[in-house]
Amino acid sequence: MLLEDKVAVITGAASVRGLGFATAKLFASQGAKVVIIDLDADASAAAASKLGAGHLGLAANVACEQQVNAAIEQVLGKYGRIDVLVNNAGITQPIKLMDIKRENYDAVLDVSLRGTLLMSQAVIPTMRSQRAGSIVCISSVSAQRGGGIFGGPHYSAAKAGVLGLMKAMARELGPDNVRVNAIAPGLIQTDITAGKLSDEMRQSILSGIPLNRLGDAADIAGAALFLASPLSAYSTGITLDVNGGMLIH
Repeated sequence: MLLEDKVAVITGAASVRGLGFATAKLFASQGAKVVIIDLDADASAAAASKLGAGHLGLAANVACEQQVNAAIEQVLGKYGRIDVLVNNAGITQPIKLMDIKRENYDAVLDVSLRGTLLMSQAVIPTMRSQRAGSIVCISSVSAQRGGGIFGGPHYSAAKAGVLGLMKAMARELGPDNVRVNAIAPGLIQTDITAGKLSDEMRQSILSGIPLNRLGDAADIAGAALFLASPLSAYSTGITLDVNGGMLIH
């Protein structure tokens, strides 16, 4: 049980076909008490209940400091500690460069980048006092290759910002024994991609993936478990590519 007696907070995890819920399910199976934070309170509670007894679902907009802090206060009130944070919440928009408006830019960067900062700031005091903690930030292969399949340039920018923020946090928090790492998923089969890939598009994408398949949410969950657990005790500031070889450096 890699996460026995640990408390893990996962944002954007209410969708049962999403990366966050797959991660929550795996963490729970490894002994963690899991807190799902998403926009809708009922959806978060329902997702947490699917994990079994002892887990928690809360509502918060990760881009709102007051809501984030209130949610973390509830977590600490119930469990008394936070060992793992997975910054998974994010949105994407398939918009071309010259079509990006201020509202598009603000929406995407607020959730992916500001949300990662605010959630991390909220849990860091507790992790510092514990002298232990792991923060896992979900970026994207789009941040590394300058664009993905569905996300626009502002999505690439937001996810690249997540990588820079992750590295800076890892440097600052290392002396406190708080590790900060990132995962850069490739194209993963979730609700976001469902029904949007024609057979022609799929074949074109697969031709550039050495493992010759799209990713599953479980692939990301496994990587998150590695980074959250003692298996990666000497890893901080790294970006773990989980893309089937789509991007080989």
